[in-house]
Amino acid sequence: MKKTIQWICGIFAALSIAALGGIGYWSYHLPDSYYVEQGTKLLIDETITATENRTAARAASVTVGESYGATLKWLGIFPVKDVSVTVVEQPVVVLGGTPFGVKLYTDGVLVVSLSTVDGPSGSVSPARNAGLKVGDLILSINGKAVYTNEEVSALVKGSAGKAMVFRIKRGGVESELRFSAVRSKSENCYKAGIWVRDSSAGIGTLTFYDPATNMIAGLGHAVCDVDTGDIVPIASGEIVPARIFGVTKSQTGIPGELRGGFETGSYGPLIINGISGVYALCGNDGVVGKTVEVALKQDIQEGTAQIYTTVSGKEPQWYDIRITQVRYHDENATRNMVIEITDKELLKATGGIVQGMSGNPIIQNGKLIGAVTHVFINEPTKGYAIFAENMLETAQNVSKQQLQDAS
Repeated sequence: MKKTIQWICGIFAALSIAALGGIGYWSYHLPDSYYVEQGTKLLIDETITATENRTAARAASVTVGESYGATLKWLGIFPVKDVSVTVVEQPVVVLGGTPFGVKLYTDGVLVVSLSTVDGPSGSVSPARNAGLKVGDLILSINGKAVYTNEEVSALVKGSAGKAMVFRIKRGGVESELRFSAVRSKSENCYKAGIWVRDSSAGIGTLTFYDPATNMIAGLGHAVCDVDTGDIVPIASGEIVPARIFGVTKSQTGIPGELRGGFETGSYGPLIINGISGVYALCGNDGVVGKTVEVALKQDIQEGTAQIYTTVSGKEPQWYDIRITQVRYHDENATRNMVIEITDKELLKATGGIVQGMSGNPIIQNGKLIGAVTHVFINEPTKGYAIFAENMLETAQNVSKQQLQDAS
């Protein structure tokens, strides 16, 4: 009898540990908030159910934009977490897949490198000694706003060695540095020992156009400076049409790229260069193309899907991929899914994911679920993708901010 009780207790303890483990796993891996289409209920999968914390009368009265609470349960028994559910209309966008060019002009000039100057008393670095750092934004010199490399060079060379006041921004905080340039013996002019950049440009892929907000969204990640790795802070910019002329294939350890050029015209002024991509206000009559519903994140499943991408010219084509992971709680907001290129034709043309494919729309079950963002350097057939829901939410928030600023 004693052994039976011990056996039962052991089984109970093992089940309790398993239950706690399952609850902990799902609590971390499931998001804290969801969207649902009007007239539908929150559905996760066979193992996770949602119990709405509202009455039947309240359920019938909830309108678009309103939220309510729900409790997620594992196996329909064990409470996992309480979540927020917001009711939305079924979002519909115009599908992208076409290449575009991004032109960015920085807010001030960005310090990308610090160097030494061969002064009369030897090698010195005036800017570094004064505390200037790579990644700083120079906003003004001696009270004069600077926007180009040439303006910085002219002010430094014309300083005649007198002390200059640099107004800079670092980590969102503005401050001032004071130092003097040094005359270079080899170049016979005054230099501060800094290299700066005032603009950036590149090729990416349009993910979607949202007719409801007139916003264009692409890339799925921010444009970052090639030297500092920081998000390029923009003063202005635009998204323009582009054409793909060729492909440098990806290899293990070496990411490839789409080789292309900018076309005439403009989709519109760039509004945001943010974590989830670049967003522009469409300046014409919108973007014409195939309309598609945007899937909510809980609708995405591991398994087969397609990307709509352009590897030659301006016309996108469909290619097969596989979604191997759906990640709700990755620390990086642009890495919501892990994907793998399975299409033999695309692999032959690109070797996998290449630079310039960022923003390629991903379709599953006829809906837009996300966009390609990154390639695995050592395994270029695989990469990361962002949820389309996240990009659409950013586009809507940017549009709202534009309207508020205009009013």
